[in-house]
Amino acid sequence: MPTLEIRTRERAQFVEITAEVQRLVSAAGLTSAAAIVYVPHTTAGVTINENADPDVVHDMLLTLGRLVPKDAPGYRHAEGNSDSHVKASMMGASCHVLIEEGRLVLGTWQGIYLCEFDGPRTRQVYVRFLRDS
Repeated sequence: MPTLEIRTRERAQFVEITAEVQRLVSAAGLTSAAAIVYVPHTTAGVTINENADPDVVHDMLLTLGRLVPKDAPGYRHAEGNSDSHVKASMMGASCHVLIEEGRLVLGTWQGIYLCEFDGPRTRQVYVRFLRDS
């Protein structure tokens, strides 16, 4: 299975992986298919969002931090990263992207992001292709 290895540098960070996923699509020689982009980690997620203005990523991280603060009273998980688990669940562990004419079908301003919430770490991203019959 095609796998990306992504090194994050911050505790909370969105890393755009669109170009890396597209490279896997091109290497597979796909023309019409779909890709499942999956993150096998409990404190990281994956999403599709705007990639034109970096302020969108800033605003996403700011909002997630406000909604789910790191040191909220009442957390019981002993590792001290309960907020990371909640944020990862909110973002989700996978996304689906269509492929047409060998290219990811994304909107003009869309990109695929690995969402790190407990970094810095090295994360794996698995990509599974579903080919048209």
